[in-house]
Amino acid sequence: MILINLLPHREVARKRRRDIFNVSLGASALLGGVIAGAIFLWFQAAISVQQGTNTVLEAEIKKLDGQIKDIAGLEAEIAALRARQQAVEDLQSDRNLPVHLLTELVNQLPDGVYITKMIQADQSVTINGVAQSNERVSELLRNLANNTPWFTKPDLVEIVAGSVTLSTKEQKRVANFVIRVKLVRASEAEKSAAVPASGAIAANPSAVVAAVNGKK
Repeated sequence: MILINLLPHREVARKRRRDIFNVSLGASALLGGVIAGAIFLWFQAAISVQQGTNTVLEAEIKKLDGQIKDIAGLEAEIAALRARQQAVEDLQSDRNLPVHLLTELVNQLPDGVYITKMIQADQSVTINGVAQSNERVSELLRNLANNTPWFTKPDLVEIVAGSVTLSTKEQKRVANFVIRVKLVRASEAEKSAAVPASGAIAANPSAVVAAVNGKK
């Protein structure tokens, strides 16, 4: 006996495939939504953690800024105290400057040079004097520049020819000069004087040993 299926089997198969496709599509959409939600929540958690870290860092930065301001204020106070201390030390060391000034001028004056006037303004000293010749003035400049640690940067302001009356019938030509020189502070002069002494000892140690043995 021959059986013939007269039902629309193609339509049934097509409907079954359509249903399977729709179910697969829905499942894929649901899975995609779950994955997207999980990723979104993960990013939100990471953002929250980073925001908390940023808040902590900002608070620490504010604390550091305050500490930096305090340190800057302390450094300014320390600098001011050091400046005051240096000023006091300079005043103490400069008390004997007039004595050194007069002593060194006497030691460095060549024969035939006489001082008529001297003015000191801070560390600058202006010397007015009379010399027998221009060569005597040049010698005085060399002495002030090279032979003493208490003076520096001697400058000849002017030199003018003049004359002095020795007697009623005798006059002598002289050179009237003005020299400006810088007076060195006591602390700096002592350092400058100590450097050549140490150099001489290093250059000729045998002479120092011989001098010590001679004193013994």
